[in-house]
Amino acid sequence: QGAWGEFILESILEKSGLEKDREYSIQESFTTPEGRLRPDVIIRLPENKHVIVDSKVSLRAYNNFVNAESEEEKVQYLRNHLTSIRQHMRSLGDKNYQSISENSPDFVIMFIPIEPAYILAIQSEKTLYEEALERRIVFVSPTLLIPSLQLIKNIWKQEYQNRHVLDIANKAGDLYDKFVGFTEDMITLGRNLDSAKKFYEESMKKLSVGSGNLVRRVEDLKKLGARANKSIDNNLLKRSEDQGNLFD
Repeated sequence: QGAWGEFILESILEKSGLEKDREYSIQESFTTPEGRLRPDVIIRLPENKHVIVDSKVSLRAYNNFVNAESEEEKVQYLRNHLTSIRQHMRSLGDKNYQSISENSPDFVIMFIPIEPAYILAIQSEKTLYEEALERRIVFVSPTLLIPSLQLIKNIWKQEYQNRHVLDIANKAGDLYDKFVGFTEDMITLGRNLDSAKKFYEESMKKLSVGSGNLVRRVEDLKKLGARANKSIDNNLLKRSEDQGNLFD
């Protein structure tokens, strides 16, 4: 019956839209001061919070109640059913699942997989729900669990949308910063180009402008017999002879 409860719980989780090993995990093991704990299901919430779900409540007494042939048997099996739920409730409280994480909620969900078994227990013992809350345990049936999971799914949907918006904002900020850095580099490059152009103009003036400029003086050496394998550019020679500015 415990395996049946786990099967029903996993089936509901699979159909909830939550993703296994992302929004929830099954049979995850933890080491705590109280010992080794292995809850049936941990449903994760934003901000590192968790909801713990247990599905191992025994429904043997309920099954006997359904199949009882006499009213006396029904009364006895109903009493056994309530006792079974209380015992499991106490067992969950003693396990202290809350110690798994500092961000775990202050309660554990006790999943009763058969709807009539849940209704029978709650209707037959009015104080049962309050007893569970005192132990920080909440009873749920499939009918109650399904909308709860839908709510959690919507919470995650909103969380992912917020993360998406934040990611876009961060990427836009990074892009803007890179663009500003690029414009600063371009401005610096332009200033350096201006400086380089001025340096180039001054150097070319020294090289080819004015009487006794370097181009004419070097060319005169060749005319005097200096041995050379290369020749100075004709345009540069002409400008040096005319004492013109290269940028005219």
